[in-house]
Amino acid sequence: MRHIPYASLRALEAALRHESFARAATELNLTAAGVSQHVRIVENWLGVALFTRHARGVTATAAGREFGAAVANGLGQIESAAQKLAGTRHDRPVSIACIASVATRWLIPRLPRFREEHPDIRINIVYALDAKTPESASVDLLIRHGIQPSANSTALLSGETRPTCSAEYRRRHGPIETPAKLLDLELLHDETPTSWARWFADTGIGTPLRPGPVFADFSLMIGSIVGSQGIGLCPGALIVEELANGALVTLFESPLDTDKFYWLIEADHLSRQAETLRDWLVAESCRSQSGYHS
Repeated sequence: MRHIPYASLRALEAALRHESFARAATELNLTAAGVSQHVRIVENWLGVALFTRHARGVTATAAGREFGAAVANGLGQIESAAQKLAGTRHDRPVSIACIASVATRWLIPRLPRFREEHPDIRINIVYALDAKTPESASVDLLIRHGIQPSANSTALLSGETRPTCSAEYRRRHGPIETPAKLLDLELLHDETPTSWARWFADTGIGTPLRPGPVFADFSLMIGSIVGSQGIGLCPGALIVEELANGALVTLFESPLDTDKFYWLIEADHLSRQAETLRDWLVAESCRSQSGYHS
């Protein structure tokens, strides 16, 4: 394979993030034509279309979104490594890698409060992707989902999931009084249908499931649930607000994945600023622990 067109990757990442050549050009102080040329260079190198062009602009393809996430993660790691070298340990940003669902639904909404309490601490947030340790993601802190990954990990949030839908969906399709009733409704799947199959097995139902939409992760699936398009197995810890205001409802109390949590893992030799963020995240998790399912 020919040498990677590194010079064009920054323009590509911006174009994919904005899903617009014009907005990427504004950010990078380039022309839209210049961004388009950089994108073409990468597409020609890969032999894969990363955008669909149409009269009103461009839309990222599935391959574009996947490659864009990898490029963004790589550029983020390069930036993080550069900042470690360029700055002193005292004033460099604290970096945290996080899975998308926790970042958008739990971490980011709370960051304004952290910034108010600690205005002198800067934070970099990057995609966790498949990182298993902070070192592999070149960050100070990492949030992962699953069973306990290591001794130096702290459980932030419960990973328990329960059948959940919008109040509007229940109104249109209810009453939903037994698990068997769910077999006649639209079941939404996070990554694979196996989670629903396990939940039904736990309730004593082994009937094959009807095909339903499969989403790459919870961040995508929750949009369909909020939009009243079906029922999904949702981690209550990530939908606290919607459960509290009644927009979403838990249909049955039987949980799945009781052994899974969202874990905070710390790198060795944290800076004082990183320790401050770590301790704040743990304190925030304690505030989030009670009353998240109804």
